[in-house]
Amino acid sequence: MSATEHPAPSDRARELVRGGYDVHIHVAPDVVERRIDDVALARRFAELGLAGFGLKSHYTSTAERARVVSAAVPEVDTIGALTLNRAVGGLNPVAVEIAAREGARIVWFPTVSSENEQHEVLGADPGGKVPVWVRFELELREAGVVPAPVPVVDGGGALVPEAHEVIAAIARHDLVLATGHLARDEIFAVVDGAAEAGVRRIVVTHPEFPSQRLSIEDQCALAERGALMERAFTTPYTGKCSWEQVFAASRAVGPERTVWATDLGQVFNPPVEDGLALMADRFLEAGFTDEEVRTMAVANTRLLAGAPALEVA
Repeated sequence: MSATEHPAPSDRARELVRGGYDVHIHVAPDVVERRIDDVALARRFAELGLAGFGLKSHYTSTAERARVVSAAVPEVDTIGALTLNRAVGGLNPVAVEIAAREGARIVWFPTVSSENEQHEVLGADPGGKVPVWVRFELELREAGVVPAPVPVVDGGGALVPEAHEVIAAIARHDLVLATGHLARDEIFAVVDGAAEAGVRRIVVTHPEFPSQRLSIEDQCALAERGALMERAFTTPYTGKCSWEQVFAASRAVGPERTVWATDLGQVFNPPVEDGLALMADRFLEAGFTDEEVRTMAVANTRLLAGAPALEVA
């Protein structure tokens, strides 16, 4: 799909998502080409009245970088994050502690290094069409660098000690815990462990994504444990699931337990700053109300960002 084929958000959708955050994006600088860089994106967010975004990297902490972007564009709140892949030592409580002290607000459990995703890399066709992150993992292997997967549970399904340590650090610093690309049983173990440890904001990362593909029943069970279900724009937009699946799951768990993000930044996808509004248009077309859209796009994203609630007009 070329850039000219991407839809443009409606004015109504633009207005509904004003004040919202997009806490899951992938922009430059990064290890692969991205559609836009972080400072340019912050300026676009400011122009559109969006409150902020979370910088996600699969390979490094973005905490210091986020502070620089916030200083360059102070009217937009840029959020630093850490993903617990092998590049930062896996389930490394020291990395969490340092990132938190540098201002990070989100910690993702393993994504590219999760045991659940190894089949994607090991079974990939180097000459075929593969996801952006798989392509980079293959490049690492071609260079002789083979990152070991990061186990989160033991053979009996219980969290490994290192998982408890990073969860404790997340709770201590009141960070957001996101489940990354873990498998179904791993997600339940992490959510239960996080709830027991007193983590206040838990997000199940794109539950419709192929490597998660959580049933509606599982999503409801996780929501009952206090987790928010993240609906990522790119998952249905790129055909990894249907929009109808996203709508059905959102209705089942309710807007109050659903939070939007876009996962945008790929060169072939729509502009990052359009993502939340494009989601709003799709949900409105499916019969969701303005109030429900505001809950998922603004109220719940601000909750994750640690931003104050907006007054209802």
